[in-house]
Amino acid sequence: MKTLLSKLIVGATLALNAAPLSAQTIGPGGEAATPTSEIAVPESSMEVLKAGGHTAALLWHDQSDFVNAVSAGATDEFARFGIEVVATTSAGFDAAKQRSDIETALVKNPSIILSLPLDPVTSAAAFEAARDSGVKLVFLSNLPADYQHPNDYAAIVTDDLYQMGKQAADALAASMGNKGTVGWIFHDAAYYVTNQRDNAFKTTIENDYPDISIVAEQGISDPARAEEIANAMLLRNPDLGGIYVTWAGPAEGVLAALRANGNTKTKIVTLDLSEPIALDMVKGGNVAAIVADEAYELGRAMAAAGILDLLDLDVPPFVVAPAVTVTAEDVAEGWMQSLNIEAPASLR
Repeated sequence: MKTLLSKLIVGATLALNAAPLSAQTIGPGGEAATPTSEIAVPESSMEVLKAGGHTAALLWHDQSDFVNAVSAGATDEFARFGIEVVATTSAGFDAAKQRSDIETALVKNPSIILSLPLDPVTSAAAFEAARDSGVKLVFLSNLPADYQHPNDYAAIVTDDLYQMGKQAADALAASMGNKGTVGWIFHDAAYYVTNQRDNAFKTTIENDYPDISIVAEQGISDPARAEEIANAMLLRNPDLGGIYVTWAGPAEGVLAALRANGNTKTKIVTLDLSEPIALDMVKGGNVAAIVADEAYELGRAMAAAGILDLLDLDVPPFVVAPAVTVTAEDVAEGWMQSLNIEAPASLR
């Protein structure tokens, strides 16, 4: 899946100015997080909005199940208030293509643009014309360089990153009976999304589970090295009770290492939905749980933030969507809660 790749690019700029580790998700400038549940358009505004002839453009970084879910959440919220989506694009992780998409979309005079800025400097220039013409801008996780709230954009909307890491720790601990030794495979790069999630896992284990020890730590930047890293970790710690893996891609390599060693006891917890990882989980394998975000809710909240700004109502600068822990018992429900689609047939 491309979900995590998108999030790695998402976090590139915010990581440069990330605030110190806290027991909650914090924004790029240290802003407190507002839950998406608090971002709601007053029903009393419905008739005014429907009569306004407003439109929106969804200018995404790429195409994936994650992006599809965000788009669906946004489109449904816009439709409730009579706002037509006049453009939906995918830049394929190409900042130049994204700039072209913005220029093309502006020809249609959208009232609101939802987007994930790919490159801070290029995006700052690319969104300048939209900002200066009064288009309401809502960003997914990332922020163009030097953009200030509320003058330049309505809000940043992202995952509750701390809760994702904490829930991963809780799930792994539960699978081990709250005791034993674990390995921590974290993302070895300065990325806002993964750094907050990884550190939240470690902090939760250290603070909340006195009978669990992190005895092996290894950073990873290339997912292709995951199997090699896991083999080395298991060689030094053959009785390892569990392994946290920073996202689902490298978790597949860790799972391969466990299978190659005939290890059926070491549990894995990772982040972001993946069919191969979930398939092992539902078959009673090494995977104990997967923690994901509510992507559909991310889209709904982004649309609502843009509409609130359109109405000249206050919008918090930093908004987060809930995390969801998916287990073998509730994989179908978890898939629906996260992506608002049915789980793959192999899991059902």
